[in-house]
Amino acid sequence: MNLPNKITIARIALIPIFMVFMLVPLPLGEIETSAGMFPVSHLIGFVLFVIAASTDWLDGYYARKLELVTNFGKFLDPLADKLLVTAALLSLIEIEMLPAWMAIVILSREFAVTGIRLVAASSGEVIAASGLGKWKTVFQMTALSVLLFYNLPFELWGIPAGMALMWIAVLLTIVSGVDYFMKNKHIFKHSM
Repeated sequence: MNLPNKITIARIALIPIFMVFMLVPLPLGEIETSAGMFPVSHLIGFVLFVIAASTDWLDGYYARKLELVTNFGKFLDPLADKLLVTAALLSLIEIEMLPAWMAIVILSREFAVTGIRLVAASSGEVIAASGLGKWKTVFQMTALSVLLFYNLPFELWGIPAGMALMWIAVLLTIVSGVDYFMKNKHIFKHSM
């Protein structure tokens, strides 16, 4: 297994650890900010999320630089992103910082795209992420990071940056999903 794929697997391994810090009531105390109090465990969860999200750039960088792009990596990298985003969305719903409908829109698109990838893979075709899909991921990860950090420092000035970024992420999710289906409609024709 090459270095980029190892980095992707490390990202997947961080997900359950992130969820423990976000969802299990750990007795680690709270941090007081001018915007309010939040659990230390959530701060640790935020740091783990940022580290995991950063590995998405890192594995892609090494795959391209070292010419180690593989079909396994093309399949595993977007799956790792989807798992990380799902974990963060569910955590934010649980701590009441994100409306469930936004998560449903994002997750519905992700499941649909994964379904198409699986159908394509069954006939030997691997579909890499598109440019729009990459922008969608950037906005999702950024929005989730800001929300997981309790919208700080923007909360201090009353700026709902996390939700504004999430709205952009939802719009990009819809647009990139439609684009993905349009570009890959041949897969449906060949699989029926």
